[in-house]
Amino acid sequence: MTDFALYLKGLFTDSGVPAAPEMLEQLDEYRRLLTEWNEKMNLTAITDPEGVAVKHFLDCALALRQVPQAGKIIDVGTGAGFPGLVWAVLRPELQVTLLDSLNKRLLFLEEVCRRLGVRCTLVHARAEEGGRNAALRQSFDAAAARAVAPMNVLAEYCLPFVKQGGCFLALKGPQLDAELAQAQNALRRLGGRLEKVERFQLPGGDQRCLAVIRQTAPVPRQYPRPAAKLKKSPL
Repeated sequence: MTDFALYLKGLFTDSGVPAAPEMLEQLDEYRRLLTEWNEKMNLTAITDPEGVAVKHFLDCALALRQVPQAGKIIDVGTGAGFPGLVWAVLRPELQVTLLDSLNKRLLFLEEVCRRLGVRCTLVHARAEEGGRNAALRQSFDAAAARAVAPMNVLAEYCLPFVKQGGCFLALKGPQLDAELAQAQNALRRLGGRLEKVERFQLPGGDQRCLAVIRQTAPVPRQYPRPAAKLKKSPL
């Protein structure tokens, strides 16, 4: 096992995250590809091995505790694959869809999936376009997003993908409480209800929050709105 995989194993063990040796090796290969491709395109500002292990892989892995044991998951605005591709590695039984508006990111994710032997569905679309697509709308057990937009905007991006009874998982930093206070109207209009907030601290002291929003009613047909209107007049 590589030094990085051993380091990651220690982090995961200390945090109670289960991961087989082959999964740790897959994540190490993911890290190598992330570093390599980041020299050609802007994928992440965090490229040092410790930073990738803690602030990307462990951060995503901790949120996996709230993901349904099996089912269809969509990562909205996945970027470099966080959290969706990490979840696909650690929970192979999940059916993971990675959605992003930039095709060059999807080319990177396609290569990572090929090299790791991980199966994900890749969708090139803006979030608000995907949420109006009949093939994607209200068809997932969970939608997730990490560092994409404020909660009132993020809810309109993500909740249209979620089946009634499913959940929207928002991976956030310590600003979550303020964002939730501003998102109450959005959640009410979109049929979402805050179920819980999980808080944890990463090694090094960074604070992380995970909001679990339960989809309690169908999203009205007018949502999500076009991007310009959504950003100009957030719910």
